[in-house]
Amino acid sequence: MDKMRVLIIDDHAIVREGLRTILEGQQDIEVVGEAADGAEGVARAKELHPDIVLMDITMPGMNGLEATRKLKKEEPGVKILVLTMHEGDEYFFKFLDAGASGYFVKGGHSSELISAMRAVWNGDVFLHPTMAKKLLTDYLQRVGSGSSKESYDGLTSRERAILKLIAEGRTNQDIAEQLVISPATVQTHRAHIMTKLGLHSRTELIKYALKRGFITLDT
Repeated sequence: MDKMRVLIIDDHAIVREGLRTILEGQQDIEVVGEAADGAEGVARAKELHPDIVLMDITMPGMNGLEATRKLKKEEPGVKILVLTMHEGDEYFFKFLDAGASGYFVKGGHSSELISAMRAVWNGDVFLHPTMAKKLLTDYLQRVGSGSSKESYDGLTSRERAILKLIAEGRTNQDIAEQLVISPATVQTHRAHIMTKLGLHSRTELIKYALKRGFITLDT
């Protein structure tokens, strides 16, 4: 079985130790290294070529956002899952723009972190459920107004259900199991949703809603 190779970047040793302990208990995860700041993290990533980087935000010297931008430029294949203490962090969309694949709140359970990492490893974008729910609820409340009404109204009831699950961070497999359909069918619906909304990823969906005022980080 292929293992997910992980690099932990966090300036607190106790956090790194805790994450390592959690991750090394998983058969499909291998912690290949650690770093205490962004600059060291970028250097270690170039040396170790991890699959996933767990990236803290606030660090001395090069912070997490700068490190994410630099890392995605130099190692574009790496997936970056941002770790934060705050659900409404001001850096949220900046990290998505920088190329991060997910945003996890440190107060979450270890099982949620493992699920988030697996989702990111499989090519999905992950938002912590509390943040995804907050963003999506406001999106659905406001979507009836403005320029996106026609596009949203063009979605079928099944597509709207899948849209909600996508925004909650569910993988195609999770959605398929919940709706009792095949993952291939989910992927087809997903493609139709993005085409109808003129988007290409769930990240773009959230940014699209934010730019048009359908959602705010303070909602």
